Amino acid sequence: MASTCVDVIDIDDPSDPRVDDFRDLNSVDRRPDLPALPGGRVGKGLVIAEGVLVAQRMIASRFAPHAFLGVGKRLTELDDALEKPTLRGVPFYRASADVMADVVGFHLNRGVLAVARRPPVLDVADVVGRAHTVAILEGVNDHENIGSIFRNAAGLGVDAVLFGAGCADPLYRRCVRVSMGHALLVPFARFDDWPRGLSVLNDHGFRTVALTPGPGSVPLREAVDADKVAFLVGAEGPGLSETVMRASDLRAHIPMSRGTDSLNVATAAAIAFYERARSGTMDA
Repeated sequence: MASTCVDVIDIDDPSDPRVDDFRDLNSVDRRPDLPALPGGRVGKGLVIAEGVLVAQRMIASRFAPHAFLGVGKRLTELDDALEKPTLRGVPFYRASADVMADVVGFHLNRGVLAVARRPPVLDVADVVGRAHTVAILEGVNDHENIGSIFRNAAGLGVDAVLFGAGCADPLYRRCVRVSMGHALLVPFARFDDWPRGLSVLNDHGFRTVALTPGPGSVPLREAVDADKVAFLVGAEGPGLSETVMRASDLRAHIPMSRGTDSLNVATAAAIAFYERARSGTMDA
């Protein structure tokens, strides 16, 4: 293994307090990635990256890891990424798979974790000011759907993800894992005033497109050719609120067959992203 910037520290005792930031990842009462715990207690609100690939993406993101926990094999696999100068002095706690399982509360097949503190939240206006294509979520509270939307956004050239009311935490461990770490790389922000805050999209020249199978919608391909496009998607079942659809410039649907009226929200978002990319206006 080449020289790395991290400090490798062997951990033999799973009760060692130095690895507390990785402890009890499945515990509702103590999980370190929760900003708020039951009973109104304040949580650590840490960001956890699982696996070599997701840890690499955390290292490359604005979420600066302050510690790692992993088996020796994963330390070797992360070798190149751990040469980043900003990691100088960051501890890599090396442990056996059994010790690691005792710390986190289950056997982790991915063999390595990275942990970071949450940086300051981004401002919606700043995020959209640098974007041409964004996704806006309302009421999406399924962590796997949010993670999938981030992964789709990264792969299909979407510049940012924005959150309206009723959405789950995009930095929850499962979201980060399902996104393959792209929740740490694709910029995101939350609206403070929903849905009135959508006016910032109009101020920046965006066409806001509400994805809905309902009446009054045009086929998706007719809605994606503006210089700047913001796709709005809602939760499974209820979809977008009528208030949000009225605030949008356009309603669009994905043409369906066999009596199916809608798709999983992450799938629908991916189709919208692809249609936008296929239109050739993504980088207009």
